[in-house]
Amino acid sequence: MSGMSTKYNLKGKVSKEAEEELKDFSPLITQLLYNRDIKTKKEAERFLKPDFEKHLHDPFLLPDMKKVVERILKAIENDEKITIWSDYDADGIPGGALLHDFFKLIGFNNFENYIPNRRIEGYGLNLEGIKEIADKKTKLLITIDCGIRDNQYVEEANKLGMEVVITDHHEPSDELPKAFAIVNPKRKDNKYPEQILCGTGVVWKIIEGILQTKRDLLKEGQEKWLLDLVGLATLSDMVPLTGENRALAHFGLSVLRKGKRPGFSKLLSILRINKNNLTEDDVTFMITPRINAASRMGLPLDAFKLLTANNEEEAGIYAKHLDNINKDRKVAVTNIVKEAKKKVKEKFENLGAKSVIVLGDPDWRPALLGLVANSIVKEYNLPVFLWGREGEGVIKGSCRSEGVTDLVALMERVDGAFTSFGGHKMSGGFEVDFEKIHTLEDALVEACTYVIKKEEEIEVDAELNLKDISEKSVAEINGLAPFGIGNEKPIFIFKDIIPEKINRFGKAKEHLSINFVDGTNKVRGISFFASPDQFGDFLKEGIKTNLVANIEKSFFNGSSEIRLRIVDFF
Repeated sequence: MSGMSTKYNLKGKVSKEAEEELKDFSPLITQLLYNRDIKTKKEAERFLKPDFEKHLHDPFLLPDMKKVVERILKAIENDEKITIWSDYDADGIPGGALLHDFFKLIGFNNFENYIPNRRIEGYGLNLEGIKEIADKKTKLLITIDCGIRDNQYVEEANKLGMEVVITDHHEPSDELPKAFAIVNPKRKDNKYPEQILCGTGVVWKIIEGILQTKRDLLKEGQEKWLLDLVGLATLSDMVPLTGENRALAHFGLSVLRKGKRPGFSKLLSILRINKNNLTEDDVTFMITPRINAASRMGLPLDAFKLLTANNEEEAGIYAKHLDNINKDRKVAVTNIVKEAKKKVKEKFENLGAKSVIVLGDPDWRPALLGLVANSIVKEYNLPVFLWGREGEGVIKGSCRSEGVTDLVALMERVDGAFTSFGGHKMSGGFEVDFEKIHTLEDALVEACTYVIKKEEEIEVDAELNLKDISEKSVAEINGLAPFGIGNEKPIFIFKDIIPEKINRFGKAKEHLSINFVDGTNKVRGISFFASPDQFGDFLKEGIKTNLVANIEKSFFNGSSEIRLRIVDFF
């Protein structure tokens, strides 16, 4: 096994009943469907062919939807000033752009968008911002992807003469804010079939509700051109790509591929991505980081302006600007990585082996530290906690697991050290009082002795041979896309294959390209940001090994290639 101590298990065989139900599909697709708990022909057809009319739920099943629709229509009718307050990430910004574009389409212009500065204002509502929009005569405040726990600030907005509509998808606390209405699928009184929509998905449901109530606001079907923003947010926010989310991501990608939005077209052009071949990976690895980079670098409105640009010239300016911001972000991350690795090296030389890496610097920007932690984890194969300072005395950080340490369990053991923390097994975030930051490392090192480290187990879809890789099998696999949480990219085992030639590529030779052979069959595999060393004795030229990989079709410089995306060796 590689250094990550991972065990790979094949998923169970298809049952006789499911085999009969899915007999119209190839054995490979039958297995992949069965692995995704799809066992009947009807379920398979729904999964493989999302239907816009059939697979989206009634928006009025969401709590307070009727109230929200009526209140927005009243504001439009009376020309009341609306402020759309959205979060600064790749869910909140598209959500703000979605409502902006919808209002413009129906001819309503008495509104403005407000996106807080991540570093100065932080997440959610804040008093200064509320006072600012009150001074601009806001009558209706609509939050997007935030607000569900901002009880205090909602009351302040009420005092200043505003009615507040909260649209959010985060967990509510026991006491809901005293807002005019709250649309959130995670409310306890929710009757909506699916609890996990992204923030922009919730806004889409409100638009559906408005148009069901007053269809003459827009020509039938015109709103579907806005689904590119819903698709972007659904993929970016890592919500499960099942049920309604799958349909929204599917149709969102379809609209994105048509290239009607100038901002997207210009950005794809800069990134050299052919819109016709656009995949969910292009969105999450190329577009999303550039949207997020704007807020990480303190310029969230620039991402919003890219999404809402309505002419080629403006779109081109913001696309280039966002790409440059992302380059600046990469440089900033690289610099912190260098500093952090230097500190780790010094620490290990002075203190010997550690069970957890804890590092920080008041000059490090907290918004970048998750990306830095990923890099440190890869090199040292230990859980990593990194912190920086945000504003006056607020210490914030990110943590990443090496794959066997449950970070939530670890943080729960030392919860007294944190003012707040959250996340899941593999990644998380935290805040610490400035006075306690110097004791954090000792507390986490001690907690590590109590947290049981489990060997990571990953379930693999099927065992294949290199001869099974073809245009046909790739097309079949891609029929299950878009892939993401809840519908992971299929992962396969290839046993007893030989790495014939190992090459490095990239500016700093930071990527791997390996030619694999299996008898007379040859296929190329790649791994980004990897070196042969990290796979130890399992990767040696000319020596048989077992490979875990995805199968993909790559489009680059006008040519296509079927290849393997390397996951691991064992």
